[in-house]
Amino acid sequence: MKYEISRNIMDLRGRIAEACEEYDRDTDDITVVAITKTHSAAAIQTAVSSGILEIGESRIQEAETKLTEVGRIARFHLVGHLQSNKVKKAVELFDVIQSVDSLKLAELISKEATAVGRTIDVLVEVNCSGEENKYGVQPDECLDLLKEVNHLDNVILCGLMTIGPNTDDKEKVRAAFARCRELFREGHELFGDDFDTLSMGMSGDFELAIAEGSTMIRVGSILFGPRGA
Repeated sequence: MKYEISRNIMDLRGRIAEACEEYDRDTDDITVVAITKTHSAAAIQTAVSSGILEIGESRIQEAETKLTEVGRIARFHLVGHLQSNKVKKAVELFDVIQSVDSLKLAELISKEATAVGRTIDVLVEVNCSGEENKYGVQPDECLDLLKEVNHLDNVILCGLMTIGPNTDDKEKVRAAFARCRELFREGHELFGDDFDTLSMGMSGDFELAIAEGSTMIRVGSILFGPRGA
C-alpha cells in the first residue's frame, strides 16, 4: 500500500505540473489536501511521509480516531458538512474548517475556538453548481456572509470552497469554478492578502479547477483508491 500511495502522489504531482503548464499557473500556488475519508491512519502516515502536509476528513468521529493514532503530523481540514452539535469537537480536532455555510455556524466556531484558546482558519463554502443536494451559501449571498464572518473572534477568514457540479460536461464544471473564482477575486479585494485560498477541484475535475484559478485541490480516490463504506 505504501508504494502505491507514494507512486500515486508522484503521478498527481506530474498531472498538476502539466495542468499548470497548460493553463499558465505556477505549481507552487497549488496546495494538495489529501482526503482520507474511509482510509486508514496508515494511509495518512504514508501521505505525510511522501510530502503531503494537508489532510482532509469529512466525519468527526472517524477523524478523531485517526488523529488520536497519528498525532499532529499534518494540518487537518474538515471538508464535510458540519452540524451545530459537533462544532466543539471539530474545533478541538481541526486546524481548518472548509465548510462554513452560515453565519450561525461561523459564530459557533468562533465561540468554541475562543473558549479553548484556539484560532481556526475557515473557508466559506459556496454552492456555485446550483445543485439542490449540495451545501453552501448561494453565490449572491456570499459576500455578505464573508463580511460578517470576517469580524468574528478566533476565526481567520482565508477564502472560499466549492464543489463542482456532478456532470461530465466540462463547460458546466468550468463555469461553476469560474463563478467561484470571481467571488474569490471580489473577496480578495475586500479583505486583502490573507484571503488567499480558493479550494476547488477534486479527483475527477482538479485540472479544470486549476484552469479556473484554484489554489487548493482536495483529492482522495486518485491517491488512495476507491472509498470504503
